[in-house]
Amino acid sequence: MKPDSSFPRLKGLTFSIQTFGCQMNKHDSEHIAGELLACGMEQVKSIEEADVVVFITCCVRESAESRLFGHVSSIKNTALPASSPLTKRVIAIGGCIGQRDGEGLLKRLPHVDVVFGTHNIESLPALLERTLQSEDHVAQTLDASSSFPTDLPLSRESAYAAWLPITIGCDNFCTYCIVPYVRGREKSRPQEDIVAEARTLIADGVKEITLLGQNVNSYGRDLYGAPRFAEILKAVSDTGIDRLRFATSHPKDLTSEVIKLFGALPNLMPALHLPVQSGSNRILERMNRHYTKDHYLHLIDQLRTACPDIALSTDIIVGFPGETEQDFQDTYDLIERVGYSQVFTFKYSPRSGTPAASMPERVPSDVVQRRFDGLLKIVEDHAHMNNAKELDAQVQILVEGTSKKNKGVLVGKTPKNQTVHALLEPEMDIEEIRGKYLDIHITEPKTWYLFGEITSDPYE
Repeated sequence: MKPDSSFPRLKGLTFSIQTFGCQMNKHDSEHIAGELLACGMEQVKSIEEADVVVFITCCVRESAESRLFGHVSSIKNTALPASSPLTKRVIAIGGCIGQRDGEGLLKRLPHVDVVFGTHNIESLPALLERTLQSEDHVAQTLDASSSFPTDLPLSRESAYAAWLPITIGCDNFCTYCIVPYVRGREKSRPQEDIVAEARTLIADGVKEITLLGQNVNSYGRDLYGAPRFAEILKAVSDTGIDRLRFATSHPKDLTSEVIKLFGALPNLMPALHLPVQSGSNRILERMNRHYTKDHYLHLIDQLRTACPDIALSTDIIVGFPGETEQDFQDTYDLIERVGYSQVFTFKYSPRSGTPAASMPERVPSDVVQRRFDGLLKIVEDHAHMNNAKELDAQVQILVEGTSKKNKGVLVGKTPKNQTVHALLEPEMDIEEIRGKYLDIHITEPKTWYLFGEITSDPYE
């Protein structure tokens, strides 16, 4: 591809993208990589190798924000590559935190050069060119975007798996969440565009598609007057994609029609992330979640009727303002009853600009920590119990690569999204089998992954 000559100072520079947060941030990072590669830049993995470092960061959780500040601060002491034509590494910050804080980030982190928002990621090359030309620190955020991000260049992280956005933004306004304020109101893509992109991805060798949105279940409400997510699932399934997933689902909009598809579509994977956030009706109301504990449990019963072996995961917020011991016990009881394969637990952290940030009855930090620690044991027990069911089972994985800790161990995912490890056989080249299917006999179920033996030949 011929580099875009509009940005001559970018040509030949190296860049690294560091992403913290949700799947939408990860997909934004793929578009940013596509843009910068189109300018003649070269992508590298580590900060140490990079002339330009781009951080795409969430601001929904305090942990992602803290990681950002830690990484940005440490760059001050990291030398440029010996071959760099620059005298100073260029640092850019985008994602939800860029949209929320804008120029404020330049004041808090004076060695940052560029800040951009969620609605103008296409502006990044021009902003980088400007700061390289003038050495100015620049910030630019827009209130809304005139185009869907899918119109931008893209460099996928994986050749065999792809995000396929069907909506952007969110209309739910949960009281703890900043997303509607930094991503904007919900906007759906036309169904024909989604199906066309799915077919393009399949032609490009993609085997697994994940439909992406802040709330995929409400897809189409803005376009058609009512949600049409079930139609999208069936239409993308009909393209013949091997594996189909979606994220994220809001319980208030999960319909029986969608649930039944788990038992009807052979390529819809038997795994669902369904964030409950709390098991207390009182807290759910304060969170503005628009469902009750009983309604949520009814959805779980329906899912297990449609797909008895479905793997369920969820999010839990501990210590939301006003949470009592009884509220926490209600959450604990719900986790025990559902028996999730995985639970992502978060300690409540106030996000400036959200209604919950000004709520009284803040739960003391030591109480939050005690409750948080109390969940870990039951979460781990259920994760291990669910994995233990796979002992001696034969599972099929889609090979992702090797373990970060041991390059002699391959890693892949089952249809239920379980992580599987197996010893890489001497004659196997991981680059040749990445993105292929392997059969694995499970010999040892761990809490967070399965270990097994390869029983098929990836070269056949």
